[in-house]
Amino acid sequence: MNFGLQGRTVLITGAAGGIGQALSRAFAGQGAQLLLLDRSAAPLDALLASLDGSRVHGVVCDLGSDVQMAGVAEQVRQRWGRLDVLVNNAGAEHPTPIDTREPDAMSRWAALLDNNVTSMTRLTHALLPQMPAGASIINQSSIWGRIGVAGFSAYSASKHAVVGLTRSLALELGPRGIRVNAVCPGWVRTEAAMRSLQAMAQAGGRSQAEVEAEILSRQAVPQMLTPDELAGVFLFLASDGAAPLTGQCLVASHGEVMA
Repeated sequence: MNFGLQGRTVLITGAAGGIGQALSRAFAGQGAQLLLLDRSAAPLDALLASLDGSRVHGVVCDLGSDVQMAGVAEQVRQRWGRLDVLVNNAGAEHPTPIDTREPDAMSRWAALLDNNVTSMTRLTHALLPQMPAGASIINQSSIWGRIGVAGFSAYSASKHAVVGLTRSLALELGPRGIRVNAVCPGWVRTEAAMRSLQAMAQAGGRSQAEVEAEILSRQAVPQMLTPDELAGVFLFLASDGAAPLTGQCLVASHGEVMA
């Protein structure tokens, strides 16, 4: 399907991860010009080697650094002079049970919020001067940003915060012609999701297969999403076909959450 993104300039964070790789390949397949960000050099280099090098560039960076984000923004300015699509995909996911007595529990809790929300805001702030009217910002949230989840309070809180950030920025940037939306995926078969599933199983004294079966039983379509399926939602939100949509949080969960 052609989403009309040929020649558009697109920046994707967390590009070398499971969903990030699918997004990178999907936008590259549409003929977009890409700047791919990730904190891990080897996976990013492997991804870049598999894509069209003339239209795809990569940067290894820390999204928690104001200085490095300013450098990324300068690269966008020098390379393209504008940014049409910003995909804030990067994020971390791990359990944060409230009754833990680990000495670093609260610092890990705060670090997860900084990684999943503040870094997203930091990069958006840095890139905004390069985003013209008609640009699109797409933030990665989660169905756990719509519901509570025992044992994952920091992750759930961070994804709720992404929803609030998305709606607030949509109102703030709408007069400039910039759309801001979020995607709230359900269970996507990635390494990170499987680690969370395993943690949930261990916490409940159950097998991973039992927990997965229970999750799938709550879905209208009882199967895990794939990163490639999810990528289509991002392509749509980046396209002119989604022009009426801003401040929206599209749930892609095979019907587990319908809201």
